[in-house]
Amino acid sequence: MSLFSQLSGTFINVGAVLLGTLLGLLLGGRLPERTQRTLLQTLSLVTLFIALDMAGSLNRVTGGAVPGVILALVSLAVGVVVGEALGIEERLAQLGDTLKRRFKGGGRFTEGFVAASLLFCIGPMTVVGGLQNGLTGDNSTYVLKSTLDGIAALALAGAYGIGVGFSAITVLLLQGGLSLAAGGFAAGLLGGASPEILKTNPYVLLITGAGGLMIAGISWNLMLAGLGWEDRRVRVGSMLPALLIAPLVLWLATRLG
Repeated sequence: MSLFSQLSGTFINVGAVLLGTLLGLLLGGRLPERTQRTLLQTLSLVTLFIALDMAGSLNRVTGGAVPGVILALVSLAVGVVVGEALGIEERLAQLGDTLKRRFKGGGRFTEGFVAASLLFCIGPMTVVGGLQNGLTGDNSTYVLKSTLDGIAALALAGAYGIGVGFSAITVLLLQGGLSLAAGGFAAGLLGGASPEILKTNPYVLLITGAGGLMIAGISWNLMLAGLGWEDRRVRVGSMLPALLIAPLVLWLATRLG
């Protein structure tokens, strides 16, 4: 399989984010501020629906006698401790500020970059799509994800500006890296490359559920932005280590249970 085949879905996703951002920038300046805020609130509600659907995966996984929601809670709690110790939220903001200075971005550049990067890269489609594209060349999951991300980028760019477009860098690095590493990841952790197996694997279900709870935090932040209360946002960036910790928590619970 060629390198382009393995990364085709990622390239499509990056293009969708850039196109959505461009359209958002063209339309956003012509919309009243009240309309922009309402669009953010609408995106928040749709994001919440996606988050709750993902979080429902926790009902389908257990680690021994430990239910999935407890596994996710432990993963998120440990992840927050690690994330705060590493200053991930601040590092993401610093990266956004660096890009803002480098490319002379204005307004809410950093907020847009961080919010879009987290929204586009947390979720089951990122994991399953990367494994599917990297192992079989099938980019159908990423094509669907690209449609959703493009629409979200349009709405976000209207409110946050060009910083949303720079989240395409995060998408390229994370999804592209996952696709290229898919073979070893699937063989070592998931035990198979079939998309159906991946969707029902307990490790994927736990990561999906924990990611859903994190996306609920993003939904809350979008709603606050729509209301003008950004100072009360959830520090979702600090929760990112939970996505790596969750498989270990499940493995330990299974062994001990």
